[in-house]
Amino acid sequence: MTATQTASAGRGMDIDRSKITPMLLKMFELWNLTTEEKLAALGLSLDNRAALTRYKKGEAISASRDMLDRAGNLLAIHKDLRLLFPKNPELAYSWMKTKNRALYGNTPIETIAEMGFPGLLYVRSYLDRARGN
Repeated sequence: MTATQTASAGRGMDIDRSKITPMLLKMFELWNLTTEEKLAALGLSLDNRAALTRYKKGEAISASRDMLDRAGNLLAIHKDLRLLFPKNPELAYSWMKTKNRALYGNTPIETIAEMGFPGLLYVRSYLDRARGN
């Protein structure tokens, strides 16, 4: 089972959050997100910088449904970008911070930060449609 499937699998399954956390942190680094953008993507308060520090030190993300749903969708976005731009990793990694007319001139990460979880779903569905899903 992939991490995306694991993160979004739902109730009744054990989810190894200790494996998801470093994947998210690596993805955030590849996307070149600021601390504020990382917090927004995870649905955390801008005052909660300590959470990112704990995650970097090896603590797993929260087991809350919101956090696991966010993690699954973020990993799915990353997968979509890798599939859409297989020969251009720079484009795949910079896409989250590139202005997009389909997002009303915002970047995908701005859309997520401004709209919260619905913005995250909007960005993911946009990419899913671009892939033909």
